[in-house]
Amino acid sequence: MALVGRLLEAQGFRVGIISQPDWLSAKAFRALGKPKLFFGVTAGNMDSMVNRYTADRKPRSDDAYTPNGEANRRPDRAVVVYAQRCREAFPGANVVIGSIEASLRRIAHYDYWSDKVRRSVLPDSKADLLIFGSAERAIVELAHRLAAGENIAAIRDLRGTAFMVPRGWLPGEGWAEIDSTEVDTPGLLIRHADPYAPTPETDEAAAACAAKPPPAGGRTQVIQLQFQSHQRMPKLDRARTAIRLPSYEQVAGDPVLYAHASRTFHVESNPGNARALVQAHGERDVWLNPPPIPLSTPEMDGVFAAPFQRRPHPSYGEAKIPAFEMIRFSVNIMRGCFGGCTFCSITEHEGRIIQSRSEQSILHEIEEIRDKTPGFTGVISDLGGPTANMYRLACKDPKIESACRRLSCVFPGICENLDTDHTPLLQLYRKARALPGVKKVLISSGLRYDLAVRDPQYVRELVSHHVGGYLKIAPEHTEDGPLAHMMKPGMGSYEQFRILFEKFSKEAGKEQYLIPYFIAAHPGTTDQDMLNLALWLKRHNFRLDQVQTFLPTPMAIATAMYHSRKNPLHKVGRDSAAVDTVRAGRQRRLHKAFLRYHDPANWPLLRETLKQMGRADLIGNGRKHLIPFFQPLGTAAATPYARTSTRAPTREAMPARVAAAGGAVRRKR
Repeated sequence: MALVGRLLEAQGFRVGIISQPDWLSAKAFRALGKPKLFFGVTAGNMDSMVNRYTADRKPRSDDAYTPNGEANRRPDRAVVVYAQRCREAFPGANVVIGSIEASLRRIAHYDYWSDKVRRSVLPDSKADLLIFGSAERAIVELAHRLAAGENIAAIRDLRGTAFMVPRGWLPGEGWAEIDSTEVDTPGLLIRHADPYAPTPETDEAAAACAAKPPPAGGRTQVIQLQFQSHQRMPKLDRARTAIRLPSYEQVAGDPVLYAHASRTFHVESNPGNARALVQAHGERDVWLNPPPIPLSTPEMDGVFAAPFQRRPHPSYGEAKIPAFEMIRFSVNIMRGCFGGCTFCSITEHEGRIIQSRSEQSILHEIEEIRDKTPGFTGVISDLGGPTANMYRLACKDPKIESACRRLSCVFPGICENLDTDHTPLLQLYRKARALPGVKKVLISSGLRYDLAVRDPQYVRELVSHHVGGYLKIAPEHTEDGPLAHMMKPGMGSYEQFRILFEKFSKEAGKEQYLIPYFIAAHPGTTDQDMLNLALWLKRHNFRLDQVQTFLPTPMAIATAMYHSRKNPLHKVGRDSAAVDTVRAGRQRRLHKAFLRYHDPANWPLLRETLKQMGRADLIGNGRKHLIPFFQPLGTAAATPYARTSTRAPTREAMPARVAAAGGAVRRKR
């Protein structure tokens, strides 16, 4: 909200922010009076349900975005609740919803916490307009047009916006609608007769014709044949074409249509060629304009040049906000991600095209941190974004980028049209650590190692100067099946990076470690896959202290797999192959237990499962075994399926090196 507030302020508007209002009545929403232009409603930097509940649907005990980490300061489905209170406070006011919760719920979506498909957030919130993705252009133009007296119900041409319209509405003349409300169902193949094949009838006719004398004068009668050419469908103007998705009622009752709608939605996500989307909700339609055009570098610089104070509002007093403490010495250098990982929602919100700031803008912010942020000790905790090393990476040809329909630039392999040169990022690192008062610049964002190995000089620079002992990377799995459903690279890229990491660490005279992150219970994962991953961890002497169980977030492709058991990465049909999906509580706990095979609390469940899988040979007290025969006193022997805590161990309970890294250690023998 600070960014949007400063952006509108720079345009000459007055902005008031009501932070985490008491939603039990409309009183708090009247604090600033009726807005002249609109209420802008957001749930914050995180979907309210993801923020409040764990992957096991248990309430979290704290909230990192609230002073002192206090829980329960925001309602479930906060966008809907806040928007309704705004309507109650001032019935005639315009209500505009946005940010990540609204973005990820802009069409009918599977909701993990209620285990059902819910409507778009638009009809539930009764908002006038939804702004999705990077909203700067849309929010500024909307504010100016409303200030000029335009009715919000007439503003229907802003990219990156969604709204409710009457059923069958089109923006104007010349628009066409493509019906995609059903999966393709090919009919029977009909073998057409060969017109040249001889038959008894044609043989008799040929003989009779040969017996006839030629016509008088020796002239032969000529018959002129006309062939009708194939008529193609008229080519539609993409800018004036809308695709009708299956309705809310259809996807709510038919998982196959849900997967089909998911695939169609994600294919129409490139701002260069995306068409408008429309989805019926009862007697009305939800209309989605194409995604916003990415910001240019000067525009990004302008957004981040606002006079941010880089500290919590004084009204919070001495209270600590955990999320702020984590990022107060970090700098966001870019937006977007072209990785396309199916379990991640960054792409659905920020897009696949990288939007980078200039060197000057980033270096200026580092100086601002140095000069204005209390407690700065000379260490920049991160220069990054959704990924650490996609800064200024882009397609080599803007025309190809504009026409591309791929869901990932790096899966199943790195696209030949992708420029993977890390030189601009190397130069930024060197200039940042050369600034006066800056002792060290760390890189804490997740590293895309399949890109990094393309540029060994980048890996050398990173390892030599920007790793604080541990570097986190996310292979997510070791087996091809789960990795294909995640759209992640194979372990070959990981091994290449590991070799370079260890080589350059040794050359720099540093003892440094890789911290791998893995996901349990992801769609497409079998028990055998998890066993193989556990054996890989055992073989490489890894013992994970923090693990992640797959959490189906709204609109992610992996969430569509989880709900429909179909794979939207491929064409969806009624007979499409089913995706292995881990849904039952026991199996989800089992997959998590495989990742923490060394925890005695998990041994009873693992022993029983290994016997069922015919792998009792992995139970024993030798180094070749995964788990031992014995069960230590005081562990989970009496309650073999007891759920283990989803929270990380305290730093006091973790080995020093593990605590410094945030949760994993490679044990040496």
